[in-house]
Amino acid sequence: MPVVCVNGENRRAKALLFLICCALAGSLPHFIENPKSFLPAITLAFFLGIYGVRVVWFGSRSPEETRSFESDEKYLTQNLPSVDVLVSARDEEAVVGKLVHRLAAIKYPKEKIKICIIDDGSNDQTPLILEKLNQNFPNLQIIKRSRNSGGGKSGALNHALKNIHGDWVFILDADADFNDEILLRLIPFALEGGWSAVQLRKAVVNSQNNLLTCCQAMEMAMDAVIQQGRQNIGGVVELRGNGALLKRKALDSCGGFNEETVTDDLDLSFRLLISGALVGILWDPPIYEEGVETLIALLRQRQRWAEGGLQRFFDYWTLLTSKRLNITQNIDLTAFFLLQYVLPIISFVDFVISILTQTVPTFWPLSFVAFSISGLAYFKGCRRRSLGPKIPFPNLLNLLMSMIYLLHWFFVIPITTLKMAVIEKKLVWVKTIHKG
Repeated sequence: MPVVCVNGENRRAKALLFLICCALAGSLPHFIENPKSFLPAITLAFFLGIYGVRVVWFGSRSPEETRSFESDEKYLTQNLPSVDVLVSARDEEAVVGKLVHRLAAIKYPKEKIKICIIDDGSNDQTPLILEKLNQNFPNLQIIKRSRNSGGGKSGALNHALKNIHGDWVFILDADADFNDEILLRLIPFALEGGWSAVQLRKAVVNSQNNLLTCCQAMEMAMDAVIQQGRQNIGGVVELRGNGALLKRKALDSCGGFNEETVTDDLDLSFRLLISGALVGILWDPPIYEEGVETLIALLRQRQRWAEGGLQRFFDYWTLLTSKRLNITQNIDLTAFFLLQYVLPIISFVDFVISILTQTVPTFWPLSFVAFSISGLAYFKGCRRRSLGPKIPFPNLLNLLMSMIYLLHWFFVIPITTLKMAVIEKKLVWVKTIHKG
């Protein structure tokens, strides 16, 4: 399969055009007489509602791979493939030591696993901690890059790929934690399913810290249900970075990581999709990570996710609309794009116009359906049997707060799109601070 070509040019113009189209769609119904003004929203709500309910229905099933498991000695005697664990670390003194010890305790044939930590120009005690750990863990490989090497996290990962040669690459964030049998569950699942990549469900370890981390924990469960539903209907599964297992041949065939994006995981999802590689998701065991604990940190993180998510649609649009995708994937991707990126901007414009014209918002039926689907996915995901950190129970209060929490996307997406349209982008790796 040839390397995927990326068209990262004219992102500002594409963002401006997208913004204008959404603004027109959100404002024009206000100049149409009732009840015809509600026709676009009702039509979209009907079709996207059917899509969303179908996704949640298939995602809320309890397939065989979600069962609890215990150590199985037969895995240790199988001809398991070699795995390179890859972690890009910049200023991670609070968590990198714990991560290395957890990686050293993974149950997997020692000759088949290599731990590779990229010190990406850290200014704290990360290099010193890694040097001390390297004396005790012979299969730990430390790769150093200067802080101004460029390419962000993608550049760091691509740099490391030159030094590793395993059959599979397991990508982790520096704050990751996990069950010590994780590879004994993950590798067989990937091999038996014929997946070229597998994303683990993300679980928030500090969900009890405050309301914000509680909502993030529920959001991750909701996201996993939706992802698994998209997988089960033949749609598109997206990588989430931390806890992503990648087949080395598939990664190489699509050109590795894109160094012109702010979200390496979301971008790689499309590179694999266009290359014809299949991506799956595994509910249990999950990968544990910290949720951000302040509103400012959350908005900064979500702005990066929104920007990277839109960038990939702008960059790969011609390939996504080519014959490389089947009809089911096209429908799934279109519905996801409308709900995730178009709806927040249209709703924002619709709300502003309704205030200025003193009219009723016309897209509330679509917003109502979108939030209802999210609520159903919350309920299904948070009640599901799960390993790892406890997921908050979806009682009425938690569901209500989580639905209100989702409103941040209706501000983040429009503001991020506006910034993309008017401000020239300078790629900077804005990392999430990990406390340990």
